[in-house]
Amino acid sequence: MNKTIQTVESAAAGSAFLIEDVYPAIDGGRFAVKRIAGERIEVWADIYRDGEAVISAALIWRGEQEREWRSEPMTHHGDDRWSGAFTPPEPGQYVYAIEAWTDEFATWSRAVTRKRRTGADVSLDAIEGAGLLTKAHGAQQDAAAIIIRQCEDYLRNGDITSLLATELGEAMAESQSRPDLTRSPFFPLTADRDKARFSAWYQMMPRSQGAWPGRHGTLRDCIARVPDIAAMGFDVLYFTPIHPIGHTSRKGRNNAPVAGEGDPGSPYAIGSVEGGHDALHPELGTIEDFRALVATCLEYGIELALDFAVQCSPDHPWLTQHPEWFKWRPDRSVKAADGPYSDIVIPDFNSVDRVGLWNAFRDAMLFWIDKGVTIFAIDNHDTAPLAFWEWLIRDISRRHPDVILFSKTYARPKLMKGLAKLGFAQSFTYFPWRTERWELQQYLGELTRYPERDFYRPHMFVNTPDLLPFHLQSGEAWAFKSRVALAATLSGNYGIYSGFELLEHDAIPGREEYLDSEKYQIRQRDWDKSGNIKPYIAALNRIRNDNAALQQTANLRFIAIEDGETIAFAKESADPANIVVVVIAVARHVRECWLPLGDLTVDVGGRRHHVTTLENLLTGEQSRIEWGGIKLRIDPDRDPALLFRCLA
Repeated sequence: MNKTIQTVESAAAGSAFLIEDVYPAIDGGRFAVKRIAGERIEVWADIYRDGEAVISAALIWRGEQEREWRSEPMTHHGDDRWSGAFTPPEPGQYVYAIEAWTDEFATWSRAVTRKRRTGADVSLDAIEGAGLLTKAHGAQQDAAAIIIRQCEDYLRNGDITSLLATELGEAMAESQSRPDLTRSPFFPLTADRDKARFSAWYQMMPRSQGAWPGRHGTLRDCIARVPDIAAMGFDVLYFTPIHPIGHTSRKGRNNAPVAGEGDPGSPYAIGSVEGGHDALHPELGTIEDFRALVATCLEYGIELALDFAVQCSPDHPWLTQHPEWFKWRPDRSVKAADGPYSDIVIPDFNSVDRVGLWNAFRDAMLFWIDKGVTIFAIDNHDTAPLAFWEWLIRDISRRHPDVILFSKTYARPKLMKGLAKLGFAQSFTYFPWRTERWELQQYLGELTRYPERDFYRPHMFVNTPDLLPFHLQSGEAWAFKSRVALAATLSGNYGIYSGFELLEHDAIPGREEYLDSEKYQIRQRDWDKSGNIKPYIAALNRIRNDNAALQQTANLRFIAIEDGETIAFAKESADPANIVVVVIAVARHVRECWLPLGDLTVDVGGRRHHVTTLENLLTGEQSRIEWGGIKLRIDPDRDPALLFRCLA
């Protein structure tokens, strides 16, 4: 008996409204939606209650650390679907929610208006409406004046029309009590700066930037290379680790298990007597040199990104300072990684002093942020638990909301997506292994659908120090051009590893790895070597910078084209006045194809018009669209990619 009464009372105390199917939201609000600061964010939801009452709803939001909520009205679109929007002004963490309540005065007004149309007596209804005016509270001065005026008019003349005035309804909407107000759960949102969505990265090994064979490159040598990198249009200079390298178990050339005399070792074996994650390799230079590098990069509009690897060499100072942070074998030797990574040691992130270990890695990152680093590429995720990454991302974000963390891993697909949900602003992709048209379309379709597009920002590298894809090992210029054009136009974020512009392609036979990899030796190059594609890359980056449609990934639509070895797609900016059509050959032979564009429209003055002309973004030549499309000829040896701006 008592249990039944308690259940009824509990149900009776429930919310008057159901707020469902909120968009955007990741896993019901467990993870933050990603957007760009300063841009309008639309929020949609189904909001309903029983009966015919008039419903009002608002979108409320605030910075995660703020106390005061800001409110934006929501609009009803039919079938109980509502929408509202807000604009987070600065990078950082935000929360938003939806509130719904019954507008009692609007409900009364609608009912009495209908009743008057039938000719029924509404005198008692008028008295009830006047009584509702007494429930107004906290009204702003203008609204309060309207309520008082219309109430006095009714009391003076007894005419219900005074209570049905539009301005009175608006004043009461913001002033009356809301006894059944219902609030949805809170939903988190991360507002990043624009660089998180649009960037062009150039990765290089600092020690290989020297001008003379056999000499270890320095940060001053890197400074000398900045103008060349800027001239190619890159806005992020990405370094492999720059810390002291261990000697114990040091790797030799081509990952040989034993280093020879003078072999520099892998920069990913971090730590020696000279220091660890917060130290600079002494042969690279000094911290003053590093600051000078950052300053030079800024002069050229470039930001500096560092690899951040949560691993150590056996010589890292932490092994003697904090032995509890590592796993030890029965013979008192430290447990090292297996196989090709035997030169590194993985810390124990679940050690008895895991708080100290976690803070140490966080403090190392803060050290480099203080020196001017704004972007970190996180390497070797599998060595640390997901809880560590979620904690680190949130801690850094609270302290430095402008810092971008890039998830640099080729892990299992669900793990890659899980890491993105935890808060990484950018994520590696399987682009290097997607070569056929159907593979690219299928994969980009996956990355640009919901909910992936709300938390996963793809970053497409064409090659890396660890990866020389098979399709580049022939060294054919058309293939290099095709791949960099695909990466630069399909994704808002893309990158190359140095040597790509020189068509470097010597591989370990049967493997997707560079022969004589500079991961294990110092190399020098002629950066103006004959046959390089630097001008081609510069042209791609110029076109990206000039067209907002190419500065994002999600708004992408593939175009059906008969040639199975040619891929075609259209990208549209948030401002629909900019639409770019891209056609790229994924095989070498010359081809002619028909590009259908009959249903493509572009915004002109706020109205959509069919595209009538294509402007070649490389040559400036304009071509009229006839019969709903255009015939194209592609000679991959000359240029495998055609990029067009759409004109009406």
